[in-house]
Amino acid sequence: MTRKKILVTGGAGFIGGNFVQYMVKKYPQYDIFNLDLLTYAGDLTKHKSIETKENYFFVKADIADREIITSLFKKERFDYVVHFAAESHVDRSITDPGIFVQTNVLGTQVLLDASKEVNVKKFVHVSTDEVYGELEFDPSTFFTEETPLQPNSPYSASKASSDLLVRAYNETYGLPINITRCSNNYGPYHFPEKLIPLTISRVLNEQRVPVYGDGKNIRDWLHVIDHCSAIDLVMHEGINGEVYNVGGHNERTNLEVVKTIIKELGKSEELIEFVQDRLGHDKRYAIDPTKLETLGWTPTYNFETGIAQTIQWYLDNKEWWEQIISGDYQDYFNKQYIISK
Repeated sequence: MTRKKILVTGGAGFIGGNFVQYMVKKYPQYDIFNLDLLTYAGDLTKHKSIETKENYFFVKADIADREIITSLFKKERFDYVVHFAAESHVDRSITDPGIFVQTNVLGTQVLLDASKEVNVKKFVHVSTDEVYGELEFDPSTFFTEETPLQPNSPYSASKASSDLLVRAYNETYGLPINITRCSNNYGPYHFPEKLIPLTISRVLNEQRVPVYGDGKNIRDWLHVIDHCSAIDLVMHEGINGEVYNVGGHNERTNLEVVKTIIKELGKSEELIEFVQDRLGHDKRYAIDPTKLETLGWTPTYNFETGIAQTIQWYLDNKEWWEQIISGDYQDYFNKQYIISK
């Protein structure tokens, strides 16, 4: 029987990296291709445990490089594409919007064109709840798949643009697609510039923890492994053309998150430092994942168990995040990676 080939873009990043490991281990009968440009947030050291597996392959490439992407698709004839690759840090999008348009919009178009040419069975586009804009502090309101797109940052605007491109390729060309929009992820291998790993690393080093504004902005937290299982389900069983929201039912203010971590680590809240608020900082995100749950998915982590597991992971893997902060992880690509073994 012919082995299925799955292309995962952005597989050296946080969510994509966890998904690559999840798929390599769960589906030894699939060939999993990890395509990543290895920009500052791309880290291959997380894949030491799978890099010698017979069903894992790494390709270093820019998704916006049409010649390379087209050639790769023609050679490998992928069955499925799961598209994570994106510039994703809101603060960086505020200072340099152009790279977000280049990668998130134009890069997505290149992948869509290549997928159309080789007739992939499914293009799964991994997006974000930030495309919906913000919610008021009203616990009865949630983002659904019918919520209008109202992005408020260059990052979320670029993701909304790519969502619409994906939809258009389904409507215009008949390319089979699904779009997933997730709430804030957390868990192992989270890049240390983000709130939870930043807080953990700073608290462990007795450093000040910056909190934007008054810390009352609310996010719905989703454990990354629950997100991986959701995407797996959508890839295999998602109805063509449908959007699925992925949320964890775990709303917390940023300040609550920081205080929880400080308490778990037995440190003082005096480490908290309130700083000037981010430009265009959305008040609240909250996902209604009912549509995905009717497909058969439920999260396995609540925030209490998930954050405790995450903190323990960072305690057990201090070497990993210290080499990320120092920049040493960028030297790991010195070895030669090839497309096929």
